[in-house]
Amino acid sequence: MHSTNPLTPTAAQHTGLDSEAAFREAVRTFCLHELPQGLKDKVHGNLFLNKQDNLEFLHALHRRGWAAGHWPRQYGGCDWTPLERFIFEEESTLNGAPWLIPFGVNYVGPVIYTFGSPAQKERFLPPILASTEWWAQGYSEPGAGSDLASLKTRAVRQGHVYRVTGQKIWTSYVQWADWMFCLVRTSDEGRPQQGISFLLIDMRTPGITIRPIRTMDGCHHVNEVFLDEVEVPVENLVGEEGCGWHYAKFLLGNERVLAAETGRSMRQLRHLQRLVRERAGGDGVNLPEFERRLHGLQLQLHVLRAFCLETARNMSAQESAGVQASIMKIRGSELQQAISEATMDWLGTSATVYDPALVHGQQVASQLGPPETAGAVREYLHGRASTIYGGSNEIQRNIISKAELGL
Repeated sequence: MHSTNPLTPTAAQHTGLDSEAAFREAVRTFCLHELPQGLKDKVHGNLFLNKQDNLEFLHALHRRGWAAGHWPRQYGGCDWTPLERFIFEEESTLNGAPWLIPFGVNYVGPVIYTFGSPAQKERFLPPILASTEWWAQGYSEPGAGSDLASLKTRAVRQGHVYRVTGQKIWTSYVQWADWMFCLVRTSDEGRPQQGISFLLIDMRTPGITIRPIRTMDGCHHVNEVFLDEVEVPVENLVGEEGCGWHYAKFLLGNERVLAAETGRSMRQLRHLQRLVRERAGGDGVNLPEFERRLHGLQLQLHVLRAFCLETARNMSAQESAGVQASIMKIRGSELQQAISEATMDWLGTSATVYDPALVHGQQVASQLGPPETAGAVREYLHGRASTIYGGSNEIQRNIISKAELGL
């Protein structure tokens, strides 16, 4: 009898690997030929991207038919498998595409086509695909961040409308949004989660006030949103009243799968490796020790990618990543921070002066050091939030312990 080496790919595995490689090449080709060069330069330089920059990316995806590749074909998608979705996210980010602002395509779109009414699907899905309507996520509140079930924003039904009053905070890019999907309290009966509903709110409605919050990088990513007796038609309730917590968990599962962001880590690590080749490190940097640190980061990235790929290969399109999503979120966000910290250490004193105006232009520019220094500092500062948003890493560890250890 002939023994089979378990490390030797079978014919079926070869077919799958060939298909993966072909799809990766298609994404690379798209980035090379269909993404504007100016946009890629801004991404590689870690500059702040405005709404028009993001629209250029979304319009390029729409022309290619990839605006929502992971959606079912019946709703305008490509029926991508979880593996294809992971490959697209990784290769596009690595090759100069922006972070795909997810609130329409990745978050509310799947909630609507999974739980929404036929009228909601007809009304909202086409503008999301065409990027003619932008969305924001109204979840966190001043007293309800990681403990989202304690949210206070209230929706009181009066005839054919809900009257919504409350405050949301850390609301990303709502200054660009036409619509906001919002968790609101419609009942105080039972457990806190049972009184939460999922509403779609037109941002042009009277009673909405937006106040910007400047983050450490000096940029305008997040906001406070105040709602004062905002009238929302009852037909903008997604699914059933009181089921919003279920829909929110469905959405957050999608969010955390994407949070590994291995393509971004690959891009930033390559940038750091180039800096090490081309310029001396900051005062006090020991090159052999720093190279060992780089090797450690490479190893962590290799392990994370292997974990993500294995998870994606074994998932069906209808399946949630479950506890694996929390692991990806923790490892991905902490790795991003570790790479940006190492970059700051290598740049040394040239990274001590930072002017946010330098990251709002079209080209990289810095006051000290290499031209991309300001962008690297912005990446470091903005990246401090990655272990907080999408459910803090402390909460993710609680999810893992409860699911795997029963704690």
